[in-house]
Amino acid sequence: MLFAQLSDDLFRPLASPSRAFNAALLLHLHRRVLGAEPVRKAELLAEIGDFAAGWSEPDVHGDEPVPPDPVERRAIPYRRLLDSGWLIERRERYVPVVEFDPEARLLLEELSRLERGETRSYGGAVLDVLGGLESALADPANRSESLANAARAADGFLSHVRGLAAGMRKVEERILREPDRAASFRLFFEEFVERHLIRDYRTLHTRFNPFRFRASVVRLAHRALGDALGIRALAEGAEREGRAPDLVAGERMVRADLAQILAVFEGVDGHLDAVDAVVVRLERRIGATLRYSEAPDPGTVERIAALLQAVGEVDEAPDVPADLSLLRPPLGEAHLQTPRARRSEIFIEALPDLDIDPAVDAFAAAKADFRRRVTVTPERMRDFVEAKLARGKPLRGSSIAITDVDDFVVFQRLREIDLLFEGQLADAYAVTHLTERLANGWLDCPDFVVERRARGVTRA
Repeated sequence: MLFAQLSDDLFRPLASPSRAFNAALLLHLHRRVLGAEPVRKAELLAEIGDFAAGWSEPDVHGDEPVPPDPVERRAIPYRRLLDSGWLIERRERYVPVVEFDPEARLLLEELSRLERGETRSYGGAVLDVLGGLESALADPANRSESLANAARAADGFLSHVRGLAAGMRKVEERILREPDRAASFRLFFEEFVERHLIRDYRTLHTRFNPFRFRASVVRLAHRALGDALGIRALAEGAEREGRAPDLVAGERMVRADLAQILAVFEGVDGHLDAVDAVVVRLERRIGATLRYSEAPDPGTVERIAALLQAVGEVDEAPDVPADLSLLRPPLGEAHLQTPRARRSEIFIEALPDLDIDPAVDAFAAAKADFRRRVTVTPERMRDFVEAKLARGKPLRGSSIAITDVDDFVVFQRLREIDLLFEGQLADAYAVTHLTERLANGWLDCPDFVVERRARGVTRA
């Protein structure tokens, strides 16, 4: 499908003897000249001539003969890109203009990204997935495409993690095949440490690493897969926007995107373990090489100390050999090794015995008593009703005398005796609500009658 969209001769300039110039010219035109709007042909030819002025004739023309006319010389690279399908020439109001082929421009953007050496932001990739999921689930009818964008971001994230492991293994093979020890160390620090270990691997193990959002992504995806109405709303949005032919295909596409996101973020541990294994294996090899590269010399420290002392006793600065000034400083920040600080002794201080103020005890007791008085329990309500029903007659609410606050606390809940405490007292007492009202100075409410249920009679 890739080559069905591109010209058959598209890669011919990149495989010719002048491929270095052609690739540099394409990148230059992509970044500096041919933007969103087409450019006049005369302006483009002048730009190509200025760019080619910094290259030698063999680099520009390769095996082709070099014409003497400078106008013809700058037209050769232009026709080369035009015939191979990179450029398209057309006319606007009788003026010839040139622009990139749309499919070729997409390919050139990827090549430009590779040439710049752009690194993938792990945090940005995970946040793209999280943001797309949140947007799609918050408004599934209008933002269903955010789910597809989240699935594509998850694929890109997994692809870069795989590329990180593959790149590390490739550098490892180069280091192991290198017969020169100095060259192998150079590959280790310049290729492995600077390019992969510091730039990419450290991103995965920082304090604010992007995987702190991983649980949120997995949780949202699982919740969306279990929500049939939400999947239907997302599928309807995809069908309405023309990204799915019908509702069934839309639901299948939504479920596939969610499953892809879950597969990436639930299965990424295996790829990260592969990366960790390469790092541990290579660091162990380099450490062993350094350990056994030279025989230990216990007198090295004493000789260096004596040398420094002798240099300090000289009045004039010693002559430094020229080759010492060419030595490269060590990788990393300029610093001296500091000895490990001695741990300070932990001072254990015994907790003092505190005398509790009697007023505090009295306050706690008063709070407990208050809580007991205002809390209605099944036992307290049963005692209250049994005391009033001592004569065995039904008890009417308007005939109950309220003497203090304790009686009022129970009385105000008496109308709900068959419902309180999960119905514990419903089998013992029945409540009948009346149309009349009672007013006793404490409460104004509809009147009621409470009576004992007959034995063997249960609540309907």
